[in-house]
Amino acid sequence: MDRGTGLALIMGGYGHPVTIDREGPVPIYQQVAAVLRVRIEAGEISPGRPVPSEASLMGEFEIARETARKAVRVLRDEGLVQIVQGRGAYVTQRG
Repeated sequence: MDRGTGLALIMGGYGHPVTIDREGPVPIYQQVAAVLRVRIEAGEISPGRPVPSEASLMGEFEIARETARKAVRVLRDEGLVQIVQGRGAYVTQRG
């Protein structure tokens, strides 16, 4: 976390830094969902493969479990992932 700006710099896929703005108007869960959406659309997370677990998202983005859940729910509502109870969230097949 950059204490001067309140931004968390996270290393995204392919070494690109991802910035989470903790003090801005966009809720953190929507920012995390946007990062995951980009990874899915770029093919970094392939159809049929799991998205990072809640615990992984919590560690990577320094967020609470409920924030991680809300981010994945956004992707579910968009049809990008499906939730498999007891297994996690998986990227849906695109057709």
